[in-house]
Amino acid sequence: MSKPSDAKPGTDERRFISGVVEGFYGRPWTMEQRTELFKREQKWGLNTYLYAPKDDYKHRMYWRDLYSAEEAEQLIALISAAKQHNVEFIYAISPGLDVTFSNPKEVAALKRKLDQVKGFGCSSFSLLFDDIETEMCPADKQAFGSFAHAQVDITNAVYQHLGQPHTFLFCPTDYCAAFCTPNVSQSSYLHTVGEKLLPGIDILWTGPKVVSHRISVESIEEVSSVLKRAPVIWDNIHANDYDPQRLFLGPFKDRPTKLIPKLRGVLTNPNCEFYPNFVAIHTLATWCKATAAEGEARDVEMDDEEYDPCYSPQEALTLALTDWLQEFMSTHQPGGLKKDCSEEEPMQTDVGDSSYVPGPGENPLYTAEPLSLEDLRLLSDLFYLPYQHGLTARTMLHELDWLKNHSLAATTKTDQSAEWCSRAQQFDNTCEAVVQMFNRLSNAPNRSILYDLYNYICDIKSGVGLARAYVKTLGGQAQPSAQLMNNDPEPWGFRGGLSGEFQRMLPCHGNRDLFRHPPMTAVYCIRPYCPADKVEVQRIFRDMQRAAVGKVPPMTQPSLICDSLSAGDMAPSPQCAHVLEDEMGVCGFALALTDAKPAAAKIQRAVSDSVLEDFPSLVTIQVLPRVTDPSPAKRMIGLLLSSIKSSGSRGVFCELRQSDRRMIDFYTKLGSFKPIKMAGLPQDTIAMGTRL
Repeated sequence: MSKPSDAKPGTDERRFISGVVEGFYGRPWTMEQRTELFKREQKWGLNTYLYAPKDDYKHRMYWRDLYSAEEAEQLIALISAAKQHNVEFIYAISPGLDVTFSNPKEVAALKRKLDQVKGFGCSSFSLLFDDIETEMCPADKQAFGSFAHAQVDITNAVYQHLGQPHTFLFCPTDYCAAFCTPNVSQSSYLHTVGEKLLPGIDILWTGPKVVSHRISVESIEEVSSVLKRAPVIWDNIHANDYDPQRLFLGPFKDRPTKLIPKLRGVLTNPNCEFYPNFVAIHTLATWCKATAAEGEARDVEMDDEEYDPCYSPQEALTLALTDWLQEFMSTHQPGGLKKDCSEEEPMQTDVGDSSYVPGPGENPLYTAEPLSLEDLRLLSDLFYLPYQHGLTARTMLHELDWLKNHSLAATTKTDQSAEWCSRAQQFDNTCEAVVQMFNRLSNAPNRSILYDLYNYICDIKSGVGLARAYVKTLGGQAQPSAQLMNNDPEPWGFRGGLSGEFQRMLPCHGNRDLFRHPPMTAVYCIRPYCPADKVEVQRIFRDMQRAAVGKVPPMTQPSLICDSLSAGDMAPSPQCAHVLEDEMGVCGFALALTDAKPAAAKIQRAVSDSVLEDFPSLVTIQVLPRVTDPSPAKRMIGLLLSSIKSSGSRGVFCELRQSDRRMIDFYTKLGSFKPIKMAGLPQDTIAMGTRL
């Protein structure tokens, strides 16, 4: 490739490198996708593509092997396509896994490989020594004073062999400040690279960290001083190859435009999935084109990001999403199914029955609403950036935390209950917006984009659905609670796998959550019931009785034998009562009567002698919805049954309203309680018992 058109002959002035590096771990992009990338780069004003896919085995693991005729044909076509769109194609090779720097045959193999690629029409190259072991083999230790000297030696040799290409990039092993020992300014490795690497070779740098939150002008000035040249930023802000559950659709940000004159260039190493990178690349292009003149006319953004007069991440995001919406609505699907536009008659000729009209009382036909810009804003908010959730996502986390800590079960104040209900409804509305966004995305014409997004939007829809059900449980709606207070959930009811289990066993798990106040694991205390607990037990009983049947007043419900025990009309038997406490106070109770006859007589319920002979004792247990872990309740009833057995009882029974699905599920999951026949049970009531 010839020198860029904007480079002045006879001068050292070179254009600012801007574009994309395909440098992630995972399935490389297809040739068709790369060609599409070149078109976008040309349209948006970017000028560079760095070919460095980690899983091209002839790029990294088998770097010595020459490309086959078929592979050569593909690379020639790719390099040609880049030229056609005025994109500089840089071929990168990573020999650092197993190269012996001091072996002339190894150096010759590297030169031979790059000569082959040069023959394909490529004139820009890169040597990468990232993510490799730093210990040299014995032969290299004898030949070189340090690892840096070995890398510089082979890089300079290859650079000169290729005729000192106009663009030649070098990626150091210590490619970010976090890797430097003891720091950037005192790194002997970086100082050697800066002093010994030929001045025409540019150096890649990721910033303070591998995935840098912010890159400051001061940090670039520091590393430039050590390297004796301005670096090219290899930016991993949108990279997601380190976590298969993350996708980043937020704007290029936290890199001030004052960096531009301090840098040789910026290349983004984005998401592994090609089509979701529209936002990452589009906003980078907007950033690269930012000028002071544009910024002076722009209003200051009123948010928590540092003000940049030349570039607004939110405005750049809006521009990107607006253009992306058009992509979603496009029916052009590379490699996918396309509608046949021929004039041939379709196979289905009986068009008389093709238009179905539902009759009265029947379900209406499903009609997909078109995807909107607001849907894409919501999508971006849910999958924003590594160090920051979008505004909607942050709001949802904040509201869920507030709703959990101020649940209706924890307060009896009317005004506070009204606020809780209002905020719960707003939370539910946002959850519904996520569901509708999912539906509209799923019906967008461009299926290629959808397929790249599908796993992620399914996952977030599921997570939001669980949170939505949990809030409804906190509000006293009984139906979702049976799903949440369950120690045997369906696979989609929890997240994890082996990786998740390993993380939860480590001491720092959760301390890097992006939500500023992540809910901590609750600590529960089970203690003996005392007379002072009567008021709290009565309150829990009333709240749960009300929640079990909606808004029907408790006095209209049929009486159960255990009601007199929970309501405080009868005292539990000695050593047969426990309460459960968390950090907010009493959140559950387990009470028992070793002899149930007095309680049955109190409500004039006749219980057969045969039932009381097998199950003479009565037990009742209730736990507030905020206790989603069933373990404390299990321990509490275990203590209670042990006390009852010590009294000489042969068995216990409980009565449950069928509307209380949560506690029915709890007793069922215990395994020991089974349904029993009991005459005289009120309607919609069941009895369960267990022998001791």
